[in-house]
Amino acid sequence: MMVSTSVEHSTQVLGIDLGGTAIKLGRFSKNGTCLAALNMPTPQPSTPEAVLAAVVDAITQIDPDNQVAAIGVGTPGPADATGRIARVAINLAGWHDVPLADWLEAKVGRPAMIANDANCAGLGEAWLGAGRWYNNLILLTLGTGVGGAIILDGKLFVGHHGTAGELGLITLNPDGPACNSGNQGSLESYTSVPAIRRRTGMEPEELGMLALAGDSQALEFWQSYGRDLGAGLASLIYVLTPEAIIIGGGISASADFFFPSVWAEIERRVLPSSRAGLQLLKAELGNQAGIVGAAKLAWQMIQKPGSQGQ
Repeated sequence: MMVSTSVEHSTQVLGIDLGGTAIKLGRFSKNGTCLAALNMPTPQPSTPEAVLAAVVDAITQIDPDNQVAAIGVGTPGPADATGRIARVAINLAGWHDVPLADWLEAKVGRPAMIANDANCAGLGEAWLGAGRWYNNLILLTLGTGVGGAIILDGKLFVGHHGTAGELGLITLNPDGPACNSGNQGSLESYTSVPAIRRRTGMEPEELGMLALAGDSQALEFWQSYGRDLGAGLASLIYVLTPEAIIIGGGISASADFFFPSVWAEIERRVLPSSRAGLQLLKAELGNQAGIVGAAKLAWQMIQKPGSQGQ
């Protein structure tokens, strides 16, 4: 476990990305400079109590002088609309309606707020990444699942129950394969890593390398993949008319091979009036997006008390 440090005297916030295998923390200044970073393994079993103890210990390491004014946390599952309770945390043991923000505040004496990890990634890209020039954008993370985030007027949109933005769970094909969500033929069931394995028998990385080498079947697959993704995005564009669509997650490493067919599908399906000036962009922050977005969550909490960044 290593802590990197730097000196900063202005107000600071802490962003925490809570995952099933690792907990990442970053201490940030108001302009987005990361002043300290720490990665640590998630305790096993990852019960709420064990994770809380590990996080509190990590906070004392990354912020020994109590310079942090607020804490944002990204969790692998839905939070409630007020950003106080982790309803479920995927890949963490025994998490159900955990009042994580209250627990953290009681332990460290500073305000805390939580959000879904994909929402944090969206906030991160909107603050310091590919979406920094836009006030209205959506993010899709293409990985084991297909996560999403909606940023409207510079703010994270989570809906009245806190669960909005599940962009990967929209219906793409009513007769398609079953989805873990209970839907059938969801966008996720065509564009996630398991979907690629089902469709090709290969890993996305392997298909990316084959395409780079000019393999015709791999190139054809990515074109088909892009058409499916573009069709799903068309529905989202009609509803949200974003200025930018940002694509992240591990599969985005092959974006050069499927972005052209994504864009062709969008042009084919979406009226010009609904996509005027639309940008299709690759995410820039990688696996740091979560802590950056969690830090932004904390900043919004400080800037507008009571609004909870919504």
